[in-house]
Amino acid sequence: MIVLKSQREIEAMKKAGEILAACHKEIANLIKPGITTWEIDQFVETFLQEHGATPEQKGYKGYQYATCASINDEICHGFPRKEPLKEGDIVTIDMVVNYNGALADSAWSYAVGNVSSEVEHLLKVTKEALYKGIEQAKPGNRIGDIGHAIQTYVESEGLSVVRDFIGHGIGTVIHEKPDVPHYGLPGKGPRIKEGMVFTIEPMVNIGMFFSKMDANGWTARTVDGTYSAQYEHTIAITKDGPIILTDQD
Repeated sequence: MIVLKSQREIEAMKKAGEILAACHKEIANLIKPGITTWEIDQFVETFLQEHGATPEQKGYKGYQYATCASINDEICHGFPRKEPLKEGDIVTIDMVVNYNGALADSAWSYAVGNVSSEVEHLLKVTKEALYKGIEQAKPGNRIGDIGHAIQTYVESEGLSVVRDFIGHGIGTVIHEKPDVPHYGLPGKGPRIKEGMVFTIEPMVNIGMFFSKMDANGWTARTVDGTYSAQYEHTIAITKDGPIILTDQD
């Protein structure tokens, strides 16, 4: 069942989103060769605590960290670790913030120092794909319109969209309906209505879209070892269109 949110609930989620966005802006200043994703995870723990928020992922189905930190060929759900990031790496930091019971979810991919032109293209296209998806998230459209816009753009740029991990509704729990694939056909899926709140979070690979799981049961990576990027916002649907609750601007 899709739970429509009241204006009060959306405002509460927006406050969580503002804390999350502010945290990402601080992370952007930390990313450089030599830092570890473990240090970033510890920074996030402290930042959220100082802002009266908590990391919702910590303890979720036994997950032990405040963030997911996915490096290079890791698509999602990478564990923070004490191995330093290197020049030319990319890292995606994904987190869910709980502020007074309201949640917001956002992932962002970061270049570590100077990256190759191929990787620059991956980052640019993935971020642009997110916003092309958001443009379609308006009342009267269908969920399939979001995925179709993302898929057609990404594939036109010679890249591939991950199928195994998708966007989702969010509210007082991390995962609600509707499911929000980043591929598919226009005019298909649930009708988008005022009051819906969900994530759009395309994961895009340089190579094939297939994924494989690490032995830890959490981390997904590309089957061919190519790099993967992800950008994610939590959005709320109003009568006038989508509002980005995790906007960093």
